[in-house]
Amino acid sequence: MNYDKFVLLFSIVTLCVLFGLMFMGGYVSASGVGLSCPDWPLCPQGLVPSPEFLIEYAHRTIAASTGLLVLMTMIFVLRSKNSVKSTRVFSIVASAVVFGQIALGATVITEKLHAVLVTAHLALGLALYSSLVFVVINTYYTNLRLKSSSASVSPSTAAAAAAAAAAAAADSLFNEKKPSVEYSPNKPSKN
Repeated sequence: MNYDKFVLLFSIVTLCVLFGLMFMGGYVSASGVGLSCPDWPLCPQGLVPSPEFLIEYAHRTIAASTGLLVLMTMIFVLRSKNSVKSTRVFSIVASAVVFGQIALGATVITEKLHAVLVTAHLALGLALYSSLVFVVINTYYTNLRLKSSSASVSPSTAAAAAAAAAAAAADSLFNEKKPSVEYSPNKPSKN
């Protein structure tokens, strides 16, 4: 697998995990367990939460993992020699938004789920999602462009095809074959 295809697959995985995180965030908000873990970044019992903190703690754990995936996606996009400038810009924007989401998420908890902050947290999440959608789409089209500009036949396949064509040409030059049906404009053809 080439590097650009890897970047595409990695950015798709990141986008899917982000979608799962947003789904989980909606569940946390709708079920009213947003403050079940009132401290930030960890719950009162530390790294291993008690059962009453499990849903909120899962959301935070998935958020941390997603943040790392977004940062890694940016690094991979920036390292790619074939990514276009807009893809690079949107991967940087997505990574910057991750840091904004972390700060806003912490503020949402410390401010006891203030409605405006929760809405802003969702809006920033949508901006992050949109940025990653743009990265995925641009990376996909970069891969298509690279695929269409390169030879779709491998060198070994091309060499084998050239050898077969040369053998067929030599065969037709050196071995005269008579047609099975002769045609003459003066004679009617046999059907």
